[in-house]
This record gives sequence, C-alpha cells and structure tokens, in this order.
Amino acid sequence: MRLDRALTLAVVSPLRSASQRTAAAPAPVLMYHSVSEDPETGVAPYYRLATPPALFEEHLQILKSRGFVGVDLATLMSRPTPSGGGRPVVITFDDGFRDFHTHAWPLLQRHGFTATMFLPTAFIHESRQAFKDRECMTWPEIRDLNRAGITFGSHTVNHPKLATLPEAELRTELVVSRQTIERELSRPIDTFAHPYAFPEADRDYVRRYRRCVTEAGYRYAVTTTIGRTATSDAPDLIKRLPVNGADDAAFFSAKLEGHYDWMGRVQSALRRVKRLLQPARR
Repeated sequence: MRLDRALTLAVVSPLRSASQRTAAAPAPVLMYHSVSEDPETGVAPYYRLATPPALFEEHLQILKSRGFVGVDLATLMSRPTPSGGGRPVVITFDDGFRDFHTHAWPLLQRHGFTATMFLPTAFIHESRQAFKDRECMTWPEIRDLNRAGITFGSHTVNHPKLATLPEAELRTELVVSRQTIERELSRPIDTFAHPYAFPEADRDYVRRYRRCVTEAGYRYAVTTTIGRTATSDAPDLIKRLPVNGADDAAFFSAKLEGHYDWMGRVQSALRRVKRLLQPARR
C-alpha cells in the first residue's frame, strides 16, 4: 500500500472542503517526465517517470472538468486568474523525452492545453540522442513545438546534482544551457527547472543557487519541492506536484485541490532533521 496516497485520500481529503477554494487559491504546477507505456519494473511508485498515454489523457479530462486553464509560468506568477476565466494550471515536463512529441503533445492539443518543457541540452541534438535510456527530442522537433506554442526552458546542460558542484560549474550549467536553447530557438529563455531533489534544508546552497539563477538571467525557476504555487511565492523557488502513472483519478484530483501539499511540509521537516543529524555522524 502506498502510504502517501492512503493518507491523502483517507485523512487529508475528508478534512478539507472544496468550499474553501477561492479565486486566488494556490495553483498546481504539475511535474511530468515521460508519457509512455514503460512499466518501470522495480521502481517504487513515487519515483516513477512514466505516465501511460491513456492516463495522461484522463488527467487532462479531469483538469478540464474542474475548470482548469493551461498557462505558462510567467502568466501564473503575474496573474492569478487567466484572462478568459478559469483556474490556472501549469503543466511542465522535465528531460526532453521524445514521447512528449509523439504522445503528450497530440493529447495536449486535443484537449486545449499548453505545456512547458525543460531541456538538458547535452542530450538534445539535430540527430536522435538518449538520456536515462529514453530517446530525446531533436532540435527540429523542438523548434516545431515551440512554433506551435510549447514553452521551453533550461534543465541544465548535463543534468548533474547541482548542490555537489563548485559554484563556477553551477554557473556554467545554468548559463550555457540557456544560451544553447536561445541560439536554437532564436528567442529569450527565462525559465529553469532544478534537477533532482531540491535540497531546501541546505541554506548555504539555496542562497548560492538563487544568486546564480538570477545572474544567469532566469526570471522563474521550478523545484521538486512538493506543493501548489501562489503568486506571492518566490519566483525562483516555485513548488510543483509530481505526477506519474501511479496517480489514478482520485489521487490526481486530490493533488489538484491541495490535499497533497502536506507531503511537502513533511519532506521539508525530514530534510531539516537529516541535515541537523549529519554532523553527529562524522
């Protein structure tokens, strides 16, 4: 049994009321990776990357039925309610996998949603390359998607664990990836996605990271910190809701309404405790 799902649906959801929703309520920024039939055998549900196409389409149908309208990060952070009405949602994808082009994009088009894709540029070329044993999109495909309305941002060059890098290498990962995407798409790039778990308990790293993000020219940066996002939140520390093939309709709907935000607070507390205990282990 998946404990976070059980607690969300059996404990948190009944304690919250949909009537508490307001027009200025925090909005979901969804984090997907792959839309494919990969069974990911042996991978725990929380850590899976793949969402089957049929389930991804069900997610889009749920979003539409609940009045969500797809926006980009700039729109979300500057305007809490979409100009045409509705509830804002930002659909993001990390890693630049080919199945976004073949599986996700047709479904997004069918249901009237847009998305933001974050690219690790070392794995994106004119010809087909692979990352994490999955094929990536090519620059020609990305240019076509960009012209069709998909927003692209940086996910570093090599997808490293940034907290382990010297500051000079951290800056290079942020700057070179941005410059590469701008050169290939002939437009400014101002969004960034932090790879791997965001070490929010490491205050020295967070300060260094935020400084580098700003100096590299990014206006908005998303993390893996769990939760929904309010317009008053720091634009370089945007929280997201992880989504994959383990998110059935009930669990996905609960996440949209904020019933999974508790998990972010629990993770944050555990990371602070772990960091406090580290010196005692030396």
